[in-house]
Amino acid sequence: MLIRIAQPIDIETLFEIRTSVVENHQSREEIAKLGITPESVATMLQTSCQAWIAELDGQDIGFSIANQTEREILGMFVRPGFEARGAGRQLMQAAETWLWSKNLNEISLITGNNSNLRAYGFYLHLGWIPVGIESTGDFKGEMKFIKRRPKKELRVFDATDISNSQA
Repeated sequence: MLIRIAQPIDIETLFEIRTSVVENHQSREEIAKLGITPESVATMLQTSCQAWIAELDGQDIGFSIANQTEREILGMFVRPGFEARGAGRQLMQAAETWLWSKNLNEISLITGNNSNLRAYGFYLHLGWIPVGIESTGDFKGEMKFIKRRPKKELRVFDATDISNSQA
């Protein structure tokens, strides 16, 4: 599987994947009502956002998109029939790694507020923490998850390590 950075030529593919999902499905019209259009995505990708596409055997099967200004993963979607192959995990890792590279200490995402949804459990499995339900705006009633920057491991040296490195 290949994870690559999405380019402007990929914007239509992002919409095709987004509208193909069964769980949390939204039509192009519903997405447009939220202000998400090919033009707005093009602007986002030129400013504060980056997106990644998962390819399997030459087919685009999923994508993720993150916004550094909002410190948020805006979405991650995998085409039906391609779930449970690792694309979602790799797409999330790409988005998280990019956001951490911006020296952020905490990032977030919003998803459906139903613990029976696959996405809800998926985010829990990846170490995301549900922190509360959105009370206003376009995502009112949805669950906000956060993830804190992983602490770097400190290696403790003992006298044996030091003497062996000098030998």
